[in-house]
Amino acid sequence: MKLKNSLSSAERLDGILHLIENNKRVNVETICKEFKVSPATARRDLKYLHNQGSIMRVHGGATSLRKSPPENPVFQRMNNNPDYKKNIGIATAALINNGDTIFIGSGTTAYEVSRNIKSFEDLTVITNSVLVINELISCKNIMLVALGGIVRKSEFSMIGNLTEAALSGLYADKVIIGIHGVDLQQGLTNHYLPETMTDRKILQMGRKIFIVADHTKCGVISTSQVAPISIVHTFITDKDAPPDFIQSLIDLGINVVQA
Repeated sequence: MKLKNSLSSAERLDGILHLIENNKRVNVETICKEFKVSPATARRDLKYLHNQGSIMRVHGGATSLRKSPPENPVFQRMNNNPDYKKNIGIATAALINNGDTIFIGSGTTAYEVSRNIKSFEDLTVITNSVLVINELISCKNIMLVALGGIVRKSEFSMIGNLTEAALSGLYADKVIIGIHGVDLQQGLTNHYLPETMTDRKILQMGRKIFIVADHTKCGVISTSQVAPISIVHTFITDKDAPPDFIQSLIDLGINVVQA
């Protein structure tokens, strides 16, 4: 049911939006008391704001959307949440089997996965990450496939037409990539469009898509969409990820691992 385009409705919607932004999370009961409306009206207002992309609807209320700023260069991010990333790397490695062909993307969390697979046998690793290449290049038990392309110096990764052309002839059992933002409605998002285009090609090469991201990426929206949330097979994150967000992923049929 659409809201009437009246001044009172517009003022109430604006007030609800500011309330959510100031408090980060607001339930239906609070909205009813604050604006003297029925639960049905409060839910209708939240649905409207959610459909407008202004808030994120959760069970019993709503939370504010977190817009993601551009990321720092990869080496500057090494010290951001290092324990979370190490645990995610270990947990993701536990999902890999000897004999798998996997793709590991760029970024600090995906890099942690590469540090935990060196003892695997008969493993094929495809990557566009210079960090991953350096980490695995001396492993005799791993066949390493390095993709060429334009070097994105801030990420130590290869992107662009050459990378995407090489991907067209490759297949992986599991694609493991980090992401700038993960949102239930907007899906997987990134902030650098050329990398987004390459990531879209990467996701097409895998049978199962594993997203590795710590809790700071949950509910975050960045500049451009890489793929809808439905493409994710398994989401590996840390134990501080928002419970409502995790439950929503589970409800969508996505496997969730919290390390």
